[in-house]
Amino acid sequence: MTLPAKNLLAEEASPYLQQHSDNPVHWRGWSPAALAEARELGRPILLSIGYAACHWCHVMAHESFENDAVAAVMNRLYVNIKVDREERPDIDQIYMAALHAMGEQGGWPLTMFLTPDGKPFWGGTYFPREARYGRPGFIQVLEAVDKAWREKQQSLAESADGLTAHVEQRLAGGKGRAILDRDALADLAGRIDGMIDRDLGGLQGAPKFPNAPFMHALWLSWLRDGQTVHRDAVLISLEKMLAGGIYDHVGGGLSRYSTDAEWLVPHFEKMLYDNAQLIRLCNWAYAATGNSLFRVRIEETVAWLLREMRAEGRAFAASLDADSDGEEGLFYTWSRDEIEAALGDDASTFFRYFELAAPHGWEGKPIVRQSEAQQREGIADYAQLTPLKAKLLEIREKRVRPGRDGKALTDWNGLMIAALAEAGRSLGRRDWIDAAAKAFAHIVKAGQDGRLPHSMLGAKKLFPALSSDYAAMTNAAIALLEATGDPAYSAQAKKFSDELDRWHLDGEKTGYWLTASDSRDVPIRIRGDVDEAIPSATSQIVEALVRLSSLSGDLDLWEKASSIAEHAMGRAAQQVYGQAGIVNACALVLEPLKLVLVDSAENPSLVPVANRNPDPRRVDIVVPIGTEANRALLPGGVLPAADKPGAWFCTGQACLPAVTDAGELENLLRRMA
Repeated sequence: MTLPAKNLLAEEASPYLQQHSDNPVHWRGWSPAALAEARELGRPILLSIGYAACHWCHVMAHESFENDAVAAVMNRLYVNIKVDREERPDIDQIYMAALHAMGEQGGWPLTMFLTPDGKPFWGGTYFPREARYGRPGFIQVLEAVDKAWREKQQSLAESADGLTAHVEQRLAGGKGRAILDRDALADLAGRIDGMIDRDLGGLQGAPKFPNAPFMHALWLSWLRDGQTVHRDAVLISLEKMLAGGIYDHVGGGLSRYSTDAEWLVPHFEKMLYDNAQLIRLCNWAYAATGNSLFRVRIEETVAWLLREMRAEGRAFAASLDADSDGEEGLFYTWSRDEIEAALGDDASTFFRYFELAAPHGWEGKPIVRQSEAQQREGIADYAQLTPLKAKLLEIREKRVRPGRDGKALTDWNGLMIAALAEAGRSLGRRDWIDAAAKAFAHIVKAGQDGRLPHSMLGAKKLFPALSSDYAAMTNAAIALLEATGDPAYSAQAKKFSDELDRWHLDGEKTGYWLTASDSRDVPIRIRGDVDEAIPSATSQIVEALVRLSSLSGDLDLWEKASSIAEHAMGRAAQQVYGQAGIVNACALVLEPLKLVLVDSAENPSLVPVANRNPDPRRVDIVVPIGTEANRALLPGGVLPAADKPGAWFCTGQACLPAVTDAGELENLLRRMA
C-alpha cells in the first residue's frame, strides 16, 4: 500500500525536515515504508539530504521545493525522500560516498537518484531551478533522469549494483590489519604539516575549515616527538582564525568555515561540534603557552554556548543558521554608521582594536575582524573592550535572529560535554563543569531500556543511537569523572561501553558498525571510519576504549582496544582521506598515559597542577586522602598509598616513582609535554 499523496514531514522530529513540511513536494522521511512505496510503484527515488544550517539547502528549497511547477514534476516522476544528515549520518555517508565514486565533488544539499530498492545511479549537489552557474535547471535534470530510467533501466540498475558494491567495500571495510607503530603517526603529521599555510594558518587555499582532526594530529606529534614546528602550526592556525571574521568578535563562537583563504568571510552557520573542538584546542594551547588570547576565546565561546545554545533539559542545540531575514550573515555584520550610532564617542576606541572588512564581491555589510596587532593589543586591553562588546551584543540581540536547529544530538553533545569539563578543570570554572553535568544527565535520562537516543527534540526522540553516540558519551563520562571525582561517571562509562558491544560490535570482533544491529532501514551497514568535521565514530570508539582501560586498569580492555585499532588502521590504509582521527586514536593505544593523584579534598596541592596541564593522551584519577574503597589501581594491580599526597605518572604498564611536591609534578608534566 502506497503512502498518502501528500507531504508527510510535519510529524518528523527534525527541525530541518519540518522546515520542508509546507512544500508542495510529497516528501517522505527515510523509512521502510517510503522505500516500500518506491518498490511498489516501480519509481526511482529522489533523495535530498541537507541540514538546518545549510545555506545552499535553503536556496534550493526556495527556488525549487517551494515551487508548484517543480513539485508537480517531482511528484509525478519520483518517490521523494528528505533526510537530515545530522539525524542520519549513516544514510548521508553512504550516498555521499556514492557521489564521490562518480567523480563528483560532494557537498550539501546532496541530490541523489536511486533505484526503487535504494541503490544510487546518479546524483549531484545543488541544482538551480533555471540553468545557470554552468549547471542545468532542476526540471531539466528531473526529466532527463526520468527519460534515462525509462529507456535504460536495465543498464542503470546494473550500474547501481556495481556502485553500491563499491561503496559497501569502501565503507563497510575489509579484513585488513596493520601493526601500530610510531612511524605511521609521524608520517601522517608530516603530510599534514606539508599542507599547512605558514602565513595564514590552516590548510593552504580556500575555503578554509578549522580541520580539528588535523590540528589534533599535529598537536599529538609535538607531545609525542617534540616537533615544535607542528605545535607552532596549530598555534598559528588558531591565532589567525580567532582574529578573522570566521570568529564572532561580538558574541563569541566560531563559524563553520571561511569562504576565502584569510579567514575573513565566514559561512555564518555555527555548529556545536566546531565550537566543542575549538574549546579543546584553545585549552591545550593556553596550557602550553600561557597566551591569554586562548583563555579569553574559550570564555567568550562558552558564554555564547550557555547564552544561545541551551536546548530543552540543558543539553545543547545542534546549530545556528547562516541566514536571518533571508540574508546570509545579516545578524552578524555591521556598517560603520551602525557601530558609531551604537557606541557614540567610544566608537573610536572600538576601531582601534577592530576593523570592518568587505572583500571584493561581498554584497553584505562589512565583517568585524582584527589584524594580528589588534588582536594582541585587544587581549592586553580587554577590560576596555568588554563594555563596548556588551553594548553591541545588546543591540544585536534585537535583530531578527538566525534560525536555530534545537535538536540535541547525543554525539555532538558528548563532544561539548567533554570540552566543557576539561576547560572547566583547567580554568577553575566549576559553573562550566556543572553545565556539562546537567547536559550529560539530560541525555542519560532520555534513554529507554538502557539505550541512548541519537537525537532529541522535546518529546520526540530518534532511536536507536549510533556507535558515535556511545563513544562520545563514554569519553564525556570520563571527562566528568576527572573533573568531579564522582565514581558514578565511571559506572556510566562502563555501561555505555557494554551497550556499544551489545548493539554495534561486528561478528568477528574486529570493529564496530555505525548503526545498531536492529536498524532495519539502512541499505549498507557501514563502519564510520571516515572523519568529517569531527573525528570518525571509529576513532572516538578507540579513544573511549583506551581511556576506559586506563581508568579501570583492565588489561583485557586495552588488548581489545589495540585489536580494534589495528583493524581500523588496516582499513584506513585503503582510504584516500579521512583517516586522521583513527591515527590520532591509535596514538593513545600506543602510549596510554595515566596520572593517579592522592590529594586533600579540602586543600589540594597536586590536583590544581594536573588541571592546568591538560594532555589529550592522559587520564587523571583523583583519590581523596584516606580513601579505602574505589581506589584506582596502578599497573600490576598495585594500590597507591592513600594516607598522604602523592602522584603516580604511568605510561602503559610502567610508572615513575611517586611525586609528592607540586613544583616537582609541574616540572614532570611539562617535561612530558
